[in-house]
Amino acid sequence: MSDTRRHAPDPLLLGAVAGLCALGLVMVYSASSVAALEAYGDGAYFLKRTLLWMALGAAAFGIAARVHYRAWRRFTLLFLLASFGLLVVVLIPGVGVVVNGARRWISLGPVTVQPVEATKLALVLYLAHFLAQRDLAVRDLRRGLLPPLVVLGVLSALVMRQPDMGSAVVLCVITSSLLYAGGARVRHLLGIGALGVPVALAFALSEAYRRNRLLAFLDPWQDPQGIGFHIVQSLIAIGSGGLVGVGIGHSAQKFFYLPARHTDFVFAILAEELGFAGVAILLALYVLFTARMLRLAARAPDRYGALLATGVGTWVAAQATMNIGAVSGVLPVVGVPLPFLSFGGSSLFVLLVACGICFNLSRYTRDPNRLDALSSVQSGT
Repeated sequence: MSDTRRHAPDPLLLGAVAGLCALGLVMVYSASSVAALEAYGDGAYFLKRTLLWMALGAAAFGIAARVHYRAWRRFTLLFLLASFGLLVVVLIPGVGVVVNGARRWISLGPVTVQPVEATKLALVLYLAHFLAQRDLAVRDLRRGLLPPLVVLGVLSALVMRQPDMGSAVVLCVITSSLLYAGGARVRHLLGIGALGVPVALAFALSEAYRRNRLLAFLDPWQDPQGIGFHIVQSLIAIGSGGLVGVGIGHSAQKFFYLPARHTDFVFAILAEELGFAGVAILLALYVLFTARMLRLAARAPDRYGALLATGVGTWVAAQATMNIGAVSGVLPVVGVPLPFLSFGGSSLFVLLVACGICFNLSRYTRDPNRLDALSSVQSGT
């Protein structure tokens, strides 16, 4: 650790997070104002709730940024067990809140929380701790891969019971990325993937609504008033934006044409109101965030820190890719929120906690001329 020094935290990482949060506030208000006025008589209803969660998240960010990132290792098992417990509790009738046939939320008085969002962070913390502890043993199938895969399997099974296939896919992407970054053999990962893809496909086709989503992805215009309605309306919104958009607040699609306009499909409203220019700014912020996380991973003072930054960066990048891909018709609709932008207090709060942990990590660095924390275990995979 002689090449490690304490310094000021990464201002570009903070800037990326702040920029995404600010853009999220604007778009949640713009996309939700009509629906909020119709349902609650207050056009700023969803904006106020987002501001409340953002204030709580900012406070949590500040606390996490002051706690040494290694301190979280002591609570890894506690967080993981709590995640298991919450995913079980949300499935209990009368406890879990059902919306559109999915039981994903727990009501806590005036607010609802979504346990799977905390599960994503708990999984990142667990994998970073486990892989840092096992070191080169991760190259062994039984000792290195089996325990994380069992944890992933149980978490994914509980998430799929809600059902929430999109979040289950995010958990799988986080796990596979961290296993690779941690030094797992590529042939092992490819073999596991070859077994998992047919299972996922079979599950996707097992329910009518999931089959419809796949069919809508293949050709939404075949049934534009039925299974293709979401995608068709989303594409109309995106195509209407042009170069600079129709202007903030001037979206036509938010007038009850586009479903989930302030949640899963908020990107379509952004593209309509801000156009290509706004989309470019959003993508630039995501690229900046991911790049700073990868830089942080490369210069982290230890293996745990490197894996932690890799996990959070992968989580945000993968979820943003899945959401934008689905909204633009490039990927099937899987129902994951757009990080920092979609309305949802649980997602925003947990993301800000994760960013606070990584912000603390950015106070520490290693000599960039030294081998990064991961390269030594990747050779020969």
